[in-house]
Amino acid sequence: MILSSALQAIGNTPLVRLRRIVPDDAAQVLVKLEGGNPTGSYKDRMALAMIEGAERRGVLRAGRRVVEFTGGSTGSSLAFICAVKGYPLTVVSSDAFSPEKLRTMQAFGADLVVVPSDGGRITPDLFVRMRHEVDRIIAAEDAFWTDQFNNLDALDGYQVLGREILDQTAGTALSVFCAAVGTGGMLVGVTQALRAKVDRIVALEPASSPMLTAGFGGPHRVEGTATGTIPPLLTPGSYNEARAIEESEARELVKSLSRKEGVFAGTSSALNVLGAIQIAAELAPEQTVVTVAADTGLKYLAGDLYL
Repeated sequence: MILSSALQAIGNTPLVRLRRIVPDDAAQVLVKLEGGNPTGSYKDRMALAMIEGAERRGVLRAGRRVVEFTGGSTGSSLAFICAVKGYPLTVVSSDAFSPEKLRTMQAFGADLVVVPSDGGRITPDLFVRMRHEVDRIIAAEDAFWTDQFNNLDALDGYQVLGREILDQTAGTALSVFCAAVGTGGMLVGVTQALRAKVDRIVALEPASSPMLTAGFGGPHRVEGTATGTIPPLLTPGSYNEARAIEESEARELVKSLSRKEGVFAGTSSALNVLGAIQIAAELAPEQTVVTVAADTGLKYLAGDLYL
């Protein structure tokens, strides 16, 4: 089938079963490979939903500038969507995030504002300073802020991801869905689609920034997660349990994922898979745990992740 727009290539990503890195007596672990989206990330779903939601409400008109602050993948996805739809875009990001992501935003034509980090670490203060830059751009240019941390339209995009999982697992009882929290939108949107079909929803976070499990944030290097706050989209009742996962173990798992399973992904994806394996080890072999590989490992080759 010939698509009328690259936007129609978003979604319908594969769901695969891990076979070589999951213990034999554990539940099966299924991973949704979101690197198959046009920019290599599940954020394409969210970006399209936010832009089209604003268009429907009439708050985003032709020629109006769009702005967002982001750890990278949201910026790349917004740059892709805005390029296709013709909106100018300014992305506020930081040198704490992979250079591949920053270059991707510019490749799609976005203007990029880089806020310096504290030695390349992701800290709560970094997001505060990035937000201040967004406020400045809104005041200067009357830009439309997509506001990914509060935008309910994002949930519409992620509900589609959840419905795809339901279609792909038809006839399979789902025991647990787990995923790391950044904006919280993906976990909540997928949960809205899966709630009646899955026994338990588990929110994951790096142990170095355990806001959900211990009440405080901290520096870490898991891009796209753990901003040091509880995101507004992550409302009470949207998950059953939170777990802190060791970042160092997730970073080590990245190599096993690619070399033993052929799943080429980044740190947040490995954190998701590590959490899923740990949960699966607590369950019976006939049960099923589902998680998401958020993006492609091509976004992380310039750093030390794959060294």
